[in-house]
Amino acid sequence: MKLIKYTIFIAFVHTLLISCGGSDNESPVDPVTPEVTAPDATNLIFPENNTECNEGAIDANDETKSTVTFQWSISDNTDSYEIKVKNLETGSITTATSNTNQSDIKINRGTPYEWYIISLANGTTITATSETWTFYNQGPGIENYAPFPAVAISPQRGSTITSSNTIILEWSTSDVDDDIVSYEVFFDTTEIPLISLGDTTESFIEANITTGSTYYWKVITKDSFDNTSNSELFEFRVE
Repeated sequence: MKLIKYTIFIAFVHTLLISCGGSDNESPVDPVTPEVTAPDATNLIFPENNTECNEGAIDANDETKSTVTFQWSISDNTDSYEIKVKNLETGSITTATSNTNQSDIKINRGTPYEWYIISLANGTTITATSETWTFYNQGPGIENYAPFPAVAISPQRGSTITSSNTIILEWSTSDVDDDIVSYEVFFDTTEIPLISLGDTTESFIEANITTGSTYYWKVITKDSFDNTSNSELFEFRVE
C-alpha cells in the first residue's frame, strides 16, 4: 500500500514540474545584450582652423603658457570625448578627456598646434574622429607668425608605390599672415635627407626615384619675414 502511495506522489510531482515548465533537460535562456550604436564624429568650433588663438588665459606663474578652452559640437551617440592637441614644433601630444563639449588645456604660447576630437561611447570600441585643425597660440610680442608646417598629400606617408622613374611630391600648408613666399624640399634615401631639390613657389615638385628604394623627404616653408617652418619627415617605398 505504501509503495502505491509513493508512486502516485512521484508521478504527481513530475506532472506538476512539466506543467510549470520545469525540465532537467531545459537550458537557461541567455539574456539579450542590447546593441550599442557607434558614436558620430563631432565638429570643431574653437580654436578656429588656420588662425591665431588670442583668447587664452596667461599662466600667472609661467608667462610662456596659457590655458585655452577648446570647444566642439555635441555629437550623437557619444558619452565622452578625447581631445588630442599636438605641438607642431616638438611633435609632443597632449591628451585630455571630457564628458562635455569643451575642455581647458594649458599649452605653450607663440607655438603652432593641431587638434582633433575622438568621440567615445560606452559599450563599444568603435570611435569616430573629427577633422584636424591647426592654429597658433598667441605669443608675446609676435608681429608675424611662421607658416604652419607642411603636410604631405602625395605620396601618402608610409605608402608603397609602383615602379616609376619620377614622382610628384605634393604637400599643403597655410599661414596666419598669408605671406608664404617659397618652399625648399629635401629628398633622399637616408632618414636625414640632405639633398635639396631646390626652391619652388608651388606646393609640389618632381623627383627622380628607383625601384626597391625607400625615400624620405621634408619641406621647409618660408614667409616674407624670413620665418620658416620644418615639416615632419615623410617616407614612402618604391616596389
